[in-house]
Amino acid sequence: MRAFTYERAHSPAEAADVAARTANAKFIAGGTNLLDLMKLEIETPSHLIDVNGLALDRIEATPEGGLRIGALVRNTDLAADARVRRDYAVLSRALLAGASGQLRNKATTSGNLLQRTRCPYFYDTNQPCNKRAPGSGCAAIGGFSRQHAVVGVSDACIATHPSDMAVAMRALDAVIETVRPDGTTRGIPIAEFYRLPGDTPQLETVLQAGELITAVTLPKPVGGTQAYRKVRDRASYAFALVSVAAIVQRDGTGRVALGGVAHKPWRLDAAEAELPRGAKAVARGLFVDAHPTEHNAFKLPLAERTLAAVLRDARA
Repeated sequence: MRAFTYERAHSPAEAADVAARTANAKFIAGGTNLLDLMKLEIETPSHLIDVNGLALDRIEATPEGGLRIGALVRNTDLAADARVRRDYAVLSRALLAGASGQLRNKATTSGNLLQRTRCPYFYDTNQPCNKRAPGSGCAAIGGFSRQHAVVGVSDACIATHPSDMAVAMRALDAVIETVRPDGTTRGIPIAEFYRLPGDTPQLETVLQAGELITAVTLPKPVGGTQAYRKVRDRASYAFALVSVAAIVQRDGTGRVALGGVAHKPWRLDAAEAELPRGAKAVARGLFVDAHPTEHNAFKLPLAERTLAAVLRDARA
């Protein structure tokens, strides 16, 4: 690990300002992803800004009937919150499907949203990776790509986003609140938060330099039967091959977001409109522009079967 300097921020606006003014600065909260990347010298910040003391660790009701989740709320606390379990069950289930109990005790809401891909070529500094070293190439393309994306890919990157929580947040239409270095704030719908790789896979979100996530807001509960199903190589502490976050209403309509298949949580309105017709029609819409490799083409039927099982259970 390379040497770095460290300071504790005293307000969100101060943290954002320092990050914008300091070359190669990073925010640190739980550190469950950043510290691993620093040890491997994939991330090499010269300055760390500790945001743990900013009182962003509360879950509060909003005037509109939803919930405002502070950026520093730990995953364990969020999954266990009675309001989340009752009104946003898909989120609680997604959180409990992720990582391990020890990591969930430390990992934060904002950190979970911002965690970086688990592509093995990204983690291997001997391999070319456009996400790690822009312009170097993508070893996954033409390499072993069983874990990689099947839709929303580009000639520069076929990595997937690893977060379970983000998939549930996408199904719930969450809004991400931030503060910018000049002290102004904004709310970013999660549908607009993540970028597809295109020619710049190193740019994973629409956050500006120094911009700090302060909270995630969930809208008023939509009801319905909510489910999160994760298919993985082992029963725990593994990332999704395919995951399905679904909210199904009594009339057969609903929402569906997928994980493990794209550079971001994957949800398409046109595909959701096919929910009353069944999983096959929805999957056809979700994967209309799919570009699987020989190693991960199995994800397409796997996603359809997983969705079919979720819909069958929900309608029962």
